[in-house]
Amino acid sequence: MSSETRLREQICLLAKSIFDRGLTGGSTGNISARTDDGGLLVSPTGTSFGRLDPARLSRFDAAGTLVEGDRPTKEMPLHSAFYDTRSTAGAVVHLHSCHSVALSMLADVDPDNFLPPLTPYAIMKLGKVKLLPFFLPGDPAMGEAVRGLAGKRSAVMLANHGPVVAGKDVEAACNAIEELEDTARLALLTRGMNPRLLTEAQISDVVTGFDIEWDE
Repeated sequence: MSSETRLREQICLLAKSIFDRGLTGGSTGNISARTDDGGLLVSPTGTSFGRLDPARLSRFDAAGTLVEGDRPTKEMPLHSAFYDTRSTAGAVVHLHSCHSVALSMLADVDPDNFLPPLTPYAIMKLGKVKLLPFFLPGDPAMGEAVRGLAGKRSAVMLANHGPVVAGKDVEAACNAIEELEDTARLALLTRGMNPRLLTEAQISDVVTGFDIEWDE
């Protein structure tokens, strides 16, 4: 089995796992990953994470030309922005996950650090998550907003829409976006209860101990 065949199957397997656990529904969400030759495999437009076909994934060559498969997601500007600005990006995932979207609708969240420091794991997998404003779905301005971050963030939250996360590979990106959703759920579950957050010293220990990108 070729490395690309394995990657195609892995994309579809992970997407189905995300769908089966209710982290994105219907035909929402999109996923992409780098191939060994510098191209991309991308979920097609209008497809469900629960029913992706490895043979029909959109295939781009290293020059960014669609060479095979179905028409790609309309959110390609988002994916391209991460690949173009983060040399470590090997995969990008975008979901419409319920709890993170709900948290993005609240007026008092920090747009520069969307997730409260409830556990070390979101810090380890995501660093600081930037909350971006609302854009119409498919608006190329979303990609421009990501480019404006100059590669300093591996994850953003699109207000009233959903999270987007880049990782070194497709498994890492999926694990990180699930951590984002879990942390948003914890934030909502403990909202108004005065939860004990990690202290600045504890956050610093996590950032230093695990060599985390943590721009100020």
